[in-house]
Amino acid sequence: MAPSRDGIAVFLPLVVAIGIIVSTVFIHAFALIAIVHYLRRERQLGRVGTWFWTDVIIVAGTVLVALAAHLVEIAAWALAFVLCREFPDYAAAFYHSAVNYTTLGYGDVIMSASWRLLGPLEAADGSLMVGVSTGMIFALVLRLIQARYPESGS
Repeated sequence: MAPSRDGIAVFLPLVVAIGIIVSTVFIHAFALIAIVHYLRRERQLGRVGTWFWTDVIIVAGTVLVALAAHLVEIAAWALAFVLCREFPDYAAAFYHSAVNYTTLGYGDVIMSASWRLLGPLEAADGSLMVGVSTGMIFALVLRLIQARYPESGS
């Protein structure tokens, strides 16, 4: 992996990151499909918008599915870090991945110059996937409100 003039490699980390980002898009797509099917089923059973606690359970389920998707995505990034031999064990890689993915940025663990570009690329991916989750939850809550108060929706 040929580093640039300042010692930071670009091409191989970019290729690796694109592969992982594509994977995270698919992981989130599966989560979205599961949530849509769940909401459709609840609507067909006549549960949506009929009782407050049912709606709370639907929202909580959606949040948990989104969280599970994020954890799988963090795990995928961590696996890539281990495969790139940046971390001696998976636990350290997972921690570093979670810090990057959530854009927390403690900076207590720094990757080598050869793979350092993966950090900001994971942060961008995490930000985008959190945005997708936010959109899923917003759309779900909107549907629940429209079902509960049909006169207020369009």
